[in-house]
Amino acid sequence: MTEEPTPNAESTPPVEPAVPDPPRPRSFYTKSPNKNNPYTWGTGRRKSSVARVRIRPGEGLFLINKREISDYFCLEKDRIAVRVPLEVTETSKTMDVFVNVCGGGVTGQAGAVLLGLARALARHDETFLPKLHEKNLMSRDPRKVERKKYGQRGARRRFQFSKR
Repeated sequence: MTEEPTPNAESTPPVEPAVPDPPRPRSFYTKSPNKNNPYTWGTGRRKSSVARVRIRPGEGLFLINKREISDYFCLEKDRIAVRVPLEVTETSKTMDVFVNVCGGGVTGQAGAVLLGLARALARHDETFLPKLHEKNLMSRDPRKVERKKYGQRGARRRFQFSKR
C-alpha cells in the first residue's frame, strides 16, 4: 500500500479566473455602431413635448411630421428658433433633417426640435459641440407648468376673498 503524495497548495500556481475586459464607457456624443445607417439621432424635450430628430448628409431638406417647416410652424419666431443649430454649425444646406414631434403646444414643440437637432449635430460631428455649447443650445429648459393647488383656482391664483 503505497500512498500517493497529495499535491501541496504552495507548489501549484494559483489559477486566475479569466476576467473579461470592462466595457468601455459609451459617450453620448458617439455615433451608432451601425455603419450602414446614414442617420444620426437626437432626442429633444421641452415642457411636455418630445421630438425625435434624424439627420443625414443631404441638400437641406427639413421635414417636421412629414410636412415642410413653413407648413408646420405658423409663427416666424418658431421657424427661426428651429433652424438656429444649423445656422450655428453652418450646415443648413448640407444636412437633411427629419423630425417626429408630439405633445405640448407649438412653442414647446419648437424648443424640443431645437434641442433634438443640436444633440443630433453634436453626435454627428464632435467638432460642432463647442459652438453649440457657446450658444447654449445643448441645455434642456427645465421649466414646466406648476401644478394646481387645492383650495385655489390655479397654481397661484386664489378664489376671491370676501370679508362678509
